[in-house]
Amino acid sequence: MKKELNIVLVHGAWGDGSHWKHVIPVLHAKGYTVRAVQNPLTSLPEDIERTKNLVDSLEGPTLLVGHSYGGMVITNVGNEDNVVGLVYIAAFAPDEGETAGGIFSLREAPPGAASLKLDAQSYFWIDFDQYHENFCQDVPDEEALVMGISQKPLAARCFGDVSGIPAWKVKPSWYQVSEQDRMIPPETEAFMAERMKTQKTITLNSSHASLASHGQQVADFILEAAESIQKTALAYVSTL
Repeated sequence: MKKELNIVLVHGAWGDGSHWKHVIPVLHAKGYTVRAVQNPLTSLPEDIERTKNLVDSLEGPTLLVGHSYGGMVITNVGNEDNVVGLVYIAAFAPDEGETAGGIFSLREAPPGAASLKLDAQSYFWIDFDQYHENFCQDVPDEEALVMGISQKPLAARCFGDVSGIPAWKVKPSWYQVSEQDRMIPPETEAFMAERMKTQKTITLNSSHASLASHGQQVADFILEAAESIQKTALAYVSTL
């Protein structure tokens, strides 16, 4: 049965919308309208604008889901009127005025930071030979190889772009912590989740790429959030 709720998936750095490939079929099979944005990763304002355009093109209430740097994006796009909730998957959840770089500096740099390489155009890449062990160490070799080889770099300025008023302060939010994360310290993820006063926080024994290694559990968590806000979604539809 078709559900009165859209789910928009927002990828993070060093990846694209295909990182949700184990999650999309599960959500789609449950009757939700699912979209995965392809952000340029050129600046936070440009990534916000690309995601906002997709959200605004959809009719009806929308649940935003962000992985990693995608959390910076949904925190801001979540202020759109038709967004009714946010789900963070091992993601940044900034407060107003914070940056990704500033959140990184809260603790000792995670192991994966040493694998980042800055190119001549001021884009960060993960060293191709170190992608698997740092980004997705619990993903099968062949899949990790494709993820690493096809990675999308992140503009250096994204680490310094300032986040605006956070939607998580006024809209229901959920958070998944990755216990074996080598890109964002798990302790920082837990801190952000607690600060947000989430509806629910779960912890997976996962790498940073939990959406790839634990796709079913991530999809189930998103579905739990979606089902819990169905009444809100139906109320929104009734006002249209």
